[in-house]
Amino acid sequence: MKAREVNFDGLVGPTHNYSGLSVGNLASQRNVRADSNPKAAAKQGLHKMKVVHDLGVPQGVLPPQERPAVDVLRRLGFTGRDEYVLGSAQRHEPELLAACCSASSMWAANAATVCPSADSADAKVHFTPANLRSNFHRAIEAPTTARVLKAVFADAERFVHHRPLPSIELFGDEGAANHTRLCADYGELGLHLFVYGRHALDGSADGPTRYPARQTLEASRAVARLHQLDAARVVFAQQSPQAIDKGVFHNDVVAVGNQRVFFFHEHAFLSQDQLKRELETKSGVDLHFI
Repeated sequence: MKAREVNFDGLVGPTHNYSGLSVGNLASQRNVRADSNPKAAAKQGLHKMKVVHDLGVPQGVLPPQERPAVDVLRRLGFTGRDEYVLGSAQRHEPELLAACCSASSMWAANAATVCPSADSADAKVHFTPANLRSNFHRAIEAPTTARVLKAVFADAERFVHHRPLPSIELFGDEGAANHTRLCADYGELGLHLFVYGRHALDGSADGPTRYPARQTLEASRAVARLHQLDAARVVFAQQSPQAIDKGVFHNDVVAVGNQRVFFFHEHAFLSQDQLKRELETKSGVDLHFI
């Protein structure tokens, strides 16, 4: 099978702001109330996309979501014309207004988990939008993200779109930020690594004590089932609780992979040596660990 990998970036929206909305994201918390410059941020993002494109990687752009999310504020009891809704929220619940102005959908790694047709039992590309239930300002993105992905990847003969997982603690899902595919070539069978922060149904399992673990093992297993992946080519690994408590809110902060290369921090995973052995055994290819 001939296949190419396409890189998608989100575009920074005009309400980009620093409100410290993400508990456990130290960069977010340390920049609370700093001045933001959405126009400069959008230009920086476009420049990065151009660099990637010029390196020969096909590049796509996901649009920013509509913000302020006035519809969400209406669901929370604010009424009247749009300007009244925004004004009332600013006076009475400024934190809610800040969340409804977030431009965090720019982080495309949190949009969804995607698995290619080479790996699925039905030979189709599968998408599951992340429910992002750990943070209110991210959770409100899921319905629009689902619609955007269906519009971009509209051919039902080639693409399968799943609903986000139930937005409850048991199935906390943060998308591709905790998913890595390793392979010899994009069109060949790959190995899928799902990284989770905690096992929600096992209260005795090791977990972080300072910051929340956003991805659950139960969510990762559900996505693997939905995408019809071969269990023999799937690995589930727990992120180091100490890393999470140091501010590593997603695995892609400390580990990334592409084809045969897996690049990771020395303290990224709870059982690192065991993970390396399992990846080597299940992948069937010569992996390069850095």
